[in-house]
Amino acid sequence: MMQPDKLPPIHPTVVHMLMAAEECGEREAIVCAGRRLDYGQYLRCVAGFARELTSRGARGERVALILGNSVEMALAMFAVHAAGAQAVPINPTYTSRELDLIVGDAAPVLAIVDSATREAAAPVLERHAVAALPVGAGGLALDQWGDTPGLRLPTPPAPGDLAALQYTGGTSGRSKGVDITHGQMAINISQREALLPTLPEGERVLCVMPLFHVYAVHMCLHLAAYCRGTLVILPRYRPELTIAALAEERITAFAGGPTVFTGMLTHPAFAAAKFPALRVSYSGSAPLPEEILRRWEDATGCPILEGYGQTEAGPVLTFNPQYGRRKPGSVGVPVPRTTIEIVDPESGTIVLPVGEKGEIRARGPQIMAGYRNLPEENAATLRDGWLYTGDIGELDGDGYLFIRDRKKDMAIVGGYNVYPREIDEVLFAHPDVIEAAAIGVPDPYRGESPGPGGSPASRICRRIAGQTSLPTRFRRASSSSPPCRKRRSARSTRRRCGGGAGNISAEPWRKASHQILW
Repeated sequence: MMQPDKLPPIHPTVVHMLMAAEECGEREAIVCAGRRLDYGQYLRCVAGFARELTSRGARGERVALILGNSVEMALAMFAVHAAGAQAVPINPTYTSRELDLIVGDAAPVLAIVDSATREAAAPVLERHAVAALPVGAGGLALDQWGDTPGLRLPTPPAPGDLAALQYTGGTSGRSKGVDITHGQMAINISQREALLPTLPEGERVLCVMPLFHVYAVHMCLHLAAYCRGTLVILPRYRPELTIAALAEERITAFAGGPTVFTGMLTHPAFAAAKFPALRVSYSGSAPLPEEILRRWEDATGCPILEGYGQTEAGPVLTFNPQYGRRKPGSVGVPVPRTTIEIVDPESGTIVLPVGEKGEIRARGPQIMAGYRNLPEENAATLRDGWLYTGDIGELDGDGYLFIRDRKKDMAIVGGYNVYPREIDEVLFAHPDVIEAAAIGVPDPYRGESPGPGGSPASRICRRIAGQTSLPTRFRRASSSSPPCRKRRSARSTRRRCGGGAGNISAEPWRKASHQILW
């Protein structure tokens, strides 16, 4: 399915997008940890730091950002772009080994660090001869230019220049660097805006998701700048702090994910909380269980608009429209100028009919330029103008997309395809289950054979799941440890538990006493 071509205004780059906010220079732009900048200060700080980066040889090169959520992260991201460099945001909690792999592949000329990451990153940066630039406490103060008159941004980059090198986890276990151009990034902002229109100069956007991740950059940092709204950044996600910020900062738009919404719904402070200004919530980064969506909307009166995308897709491919039909369980319709098809998982060349599950492939102007230094991955993922997502889904008769699972997580049970997320949804529907993850485990008889089970989780599944999809094992975790507060992906669970082709094994978490059912 392809959506109509009509789009809201498209800026050549995100730098031009920020420059357009100069006309409302006194409007509040960023709030974080007691610090507040208006758009005039925002632009001057970005301009000042961009010129500093240019003087250090950043233009045309790559600059790593190893920073936590902060004013510095927001300013640095735009400043790297304004300096004509490619931003390489890196998870600030990475181990030395993980950081070493990415820095070695990205080969940045400079790494921007803060007080929390400076010491851990130093040996890796030294080993790769990358200069470190500390910012914030104990380093360069990026807000020093806020009141400096006459500061102008350098010559902005061109739409075809590389804007970001975003590393994404691969099914092979190796992070892959995704090259995104300024043009791809900018048009995707307008594509998202077409389905989720913002209020010009009227939004207050809360960011609790990590700004090294493409989801937070797109749905918080860029969304707020596009509409010249206020971006309220929390240094880290804590349910009680998020609940307080939503109310105290009169947040109108909130981007979260399953972990965030689940954590808030189960926190004692949530029941009495009121969010009078909140008009819309967005969910992405991982599949949102329908039960969580329903409970959030019942409690707040505010819809959650679920979307779908990938780092490789710029990142947004689909969303449930804000002013159109929303379908629970669906990730919505394609954004304008984007085509979504469902093809057979084996060859990827046979387009499947409505209602049939297969691999999702996408085509549009926001699709990545390619993976860095991975020609074989490029050839497998980008074929004849299509991005092969590796996700399993189906389209309904109205063109709405439903995500069923990852292609590599699909299990074969007696010759039938079984998708672990469908089992997760069955478990999520039970009021005593907070989190659940199903994986495939080896079976010598049917390849992936369900078996009898007498646990409470088994009884939940038997009431709803078909015999082919019925889990055969229910793992018990240590009763002394509370469950993980985020949905475990089938991929990560498989690595930990040794799952592969075989039985379906489910790991549900019970609300009462933080015990795993079985």
